[in-house]
Amino acid sequence: MRETDQGRASPSTVDMSQPPSHRDPDLDSMPFRSILFGGVGINAEVEDQAAPEFFRDLNLDQVVAGITESWGDYNLTPFFYARLSDLDAIGYRQEIMGDFSDSRLTQAVHLFAAAMRAMRERLKRATELYYKYAMERAFLGAAEIYWQAAQELSSELTALDLHSRGLRAFRKYLTEYVNSSSFRKLVVDGQRVITDLSNISYSLLMKDDSITVRHDDGENDYSTTVEETFAKFWRQKDNDHGAKVPVPDSMNHIQAQILERLALLFADIFRSLEEFSTTRRDFQDDVLVRFDREIQFYVSYLKYADKLKADGLRFCLPVLSRTSKEVSGRNTFDIALAQKLVAEKGSVVTNDFFLSGPERIFVVSGPNQGGKTTFARTFGQLHYLASLGCPVPGTQARLFLYDNMFAHFEREETITNLRGKLHDDLVRIRTILDHATPNSIVIMNEIFSSTTLRDAVFLSKKVMAKMDAIGLLGVWVTFLDELASFSEKTVSIVSIVDPHDLAVRTFKLERRSADGLAYAHAIAEKHRVTYGRLKERIKA
Repeated sequence: MRETDQGRASPSTVDMSQPPSHRDPDLDSMPFRSILFGGVGINAEVEDQAAPEFFRDLNLDQVVAGITESWGDYNLTPFFYARLSDLDAIGYRQEIMGDFSDSRLTQAVHLFAAAMRAMRERLKRATELYYKYAMERAFLGAAEIYWQAAQELSSELTALDLHSRGLRAFRKYLTEYVNSSSFRKLVVDGQRVITDLSNISYSLLMKDDSITVRHDDGENDYSTTVEETFAKFWRQKDNDHGAKVPVPDSMNHIQAQILERLALLFADIFRSLEEFSTTRRDFQDDVLVRFDREIQFYVSYLKYADKLKADGLRFCLPVLSRTSKEVSGRNTFDIALAQKLVAEKGSVVTNDFFLSGPERIFVVSGPNQGGKTTFARTFGQLHYLASLGCPVPGTQARLFLYDNMFAHFEREETITNLRGKLHDDLVRIRTILDHATPNSIVIMNEIFSSTTLRDAVFLSKKVMAKMDAIGLLGVWVTFLDELASFSEKTVSIVSIVDPHDLAVRTFKLERRSADGLAYAHAIAEKHRVTYGRLKERIKA
């Protein structure tokens, strides 16, 4: 769901089974260009889009790889790199996502995609065949698959109660296309050639090492009689131990020569076949071909989400605003981690969050391995996926439409830049703060860990003051409790441990004051004097 600058367009909690509302009441008046980019159409620059710099830090590279894994033929990755900056463009996609709650739409798109793949395979086969008439017949077969797929999809969409602007505009376009004179002529011409070819009847006279091809003179067809005579000698499939001889996909030279003789006998029919394959090279409609690719963006993402939903996790369409920074989420989770845990039969812990009033930055503290970094990634993932028009992990989400997202996660030192770790941190942070605006999102994860506590506090306060002054949204994972109460814009969130066993992490986070134990635990862990470490050393 989206929220306009003037006000909300929909409730904050969205059930994926219900289609989202839309702004334009006259859905059918919109011309169709793209199922992903609306009336604007696809931007050529999207194809060359590179992964955003924060992708690896937020594990979004793993998410996109998992989504597109089974869709390699479509090259969907650039679509997941190109975020949208317009609320209406995002709403356009959200509406389509909502329409996919009808399983009949999913099935119709699946069948259409399968037919288009079969068509492409047939066209590829046509180029690989050696004999002229075999190539032309394969091309005709590809065209037949195409026009049947277009007609069937049009019929299926007509029967559906579609709510989205995109799918309704496409349905109108497709209806007009399959009823156009050019499309009907394609079908009529192609079907006539197919019918004529299937009605060809001929006989072969085989004598010694020669074969004579001639018209069928009405001789008896003994094939049925022969089959019935030898039927009793046929073995059942389960008892057939004969060797399976592979049948070649293309004809041999004898078959080709027979076909050439048939072309002489039925010159008009084969001339029509040649004419069709020559004049119909561009039988595919560009808009329909683009739809076949772009619609897989929705199908691939929803299929990825379905694997998690099958494990009890929930997704929702978020409310987005470009003005309100009072963001919130319920039962949210790290989608990359969830995919890994579900595959390993593990349990996924969800968390809630909200910012209200002047609050802008979450300061996350608590023991190591308690879910702090996971929360930071979750916050970034939700905002990025929402900017693509996708459902996000959780049962409710109200998010901000940012202009840029920046992430600073700890990295190993590299000799290529000849900088120490602290120097590298400072350079990277300076670059982020120079480019960040009040509409940006910044995610910091345990920075300045390579320096002393005193220096870390000093530097962190300087950076926090700059972020505070900019007024951006952010998450800062830290062991420095001083940052949690830096100003009215900072909110303290603490990862919770089991009260009965402080060594057990719950991976739940709560809004509460920092308890001052995070840095102490980090130091104890570093010097191996935590309770668990001491027990190990005593045993040793």
